[in-house]
Amino acid sequence: MTWKGEAYRSTLHPYLLYSSVIWRAMKGGKSKAAESKKSDTKLSVKRGAAAAGKKPAKKAKAIKDPNKPKRPASAFFVFMEEFRTQYKEKHPNNKSVAAVGKAGGDKWKSLSDAEKAPYIAKAEKRKAEYEKNLQAYNKKISDGAADEESDKSKSEINDEDEDEEADGGEDDDDDDDE
Repeated sequence: MTWKGEAYRSTLHPYLLYSSVIWRAMKGGKSKAAESKKSDTKLSVKRGAAAAGKKPAKKAKAIKDPNKPKRPASAFFVFMEEFRTQYKEKHPNNKSVAAVGKAGGDKWKSLSDAEKAPYIAKAEKRKAEYEKNLQAYNKKISDGAADEESDKSKSEINDEDEDEEADGGEDDDDDDDE
């Protein structure tokens, strides 16, 4: 027995058929599908664009310069560098990164300001060095050195050029044989 179609409708009680007709008349003769389409338009922009058959435009990811200096670690992360080694010595069988992080966070919270001072000093020293490197980097960019490629990209480009020359040289030999 199919759920849609005349075979199904003939098995329903006449009162049910009559009540469905009355119900549609009260709603203005609109089906459930028409009402759900109206409610879909009120949903988020993404869903509305997908329902209309349009894909939302993706933002282009910004290209990072590999020569730009990396930001320095905060005092907590300077502390964690040392704490991880100590924790691994005490708990050699521990494989959970989360456990190390949680233990480190608890230990950091329990430290007094005097105990945190050496880590804060290291972090400030790294920050000062970073700022100096960043100023040099920005000066280099403003002078027009930004057009130069990084060492990585230079080597990749040189490798591709060498491959093309090697392929091109072999093709020239094949042309001479014909």
